[in-house]
Amino acid sequence: MSLLKKSIFLILILLIIDQVVKIWVKLNFEIGESVPILGLNWAQIHFTENKGAAFGMLIGGDAGKLALSIFRLIAITGLSWYLVKISKQNAPKIAIFTIALILTGAIGNMIDSAFYGIIFNSPSVGIAEIFPEGGGYASFLHGSVVDMFYFPLFDVTAPGWFPSNSWWPWHPGSNITFFPYIFNIADSAITVGVILFILFRKSFIFNKQDN
Repeated sequence: MSLLKKSIFLILILLIIDQVVKIWVKLNFEIGESVPILGLNWAQIHFTENKGAAFGMLIGGDAGKLALSIFRLIAITGLSWYLVKISKQNAPKIAIFTIALILTGAIGNMIDSAFYGIIFNSPSVGIAEIFPEGGGYASFLHGSVVDMFYFPLFDVTAPGWFPSNSWWPWHPGSNITFFPYIFNIADSAITVGVILFILFRKSFIFNKQDN
């Protein structure tokens, strides 16, 4: 099997897992509901919907949401083209694997943004329905991304020597949680891909010879 076919297979497997987990959470959890993983308080399934970028970082309003969705589409197009290109050249496996992971994450969250607003409702109380009679909660490209993995490993109190400036998020005596972000499998794929790119960036310099 060629490297390109292997990378496509990897992308499809991760996308299926990502979407199965997201749909399961949507159909079984209320917004804000949490359950511990294996009874651990620091590892939770915590259902939230992200209207912005990765790890809950918001981009405001419908215009911001649309801009983010368009950016994802452009990124997916560019990454797909680049993956095919380097797969046909003398690219190291780690380079192809890295791009495949980042592309997987972009596609996974793009699916939510493009279609979840159409196929799910957004009840104020209770669990969402799929293909509701009254239609979905948002139009194409305006859906929210489903996040569920939450790992608040530990809490600490900010020491007294921390700055109290308004631009600094933690003030003396405030509670700091590590890791405070809620994410999904697609976010994880992007994060791992970026880390691999940083660690193995020299692998992206290769002899561009057709196989």
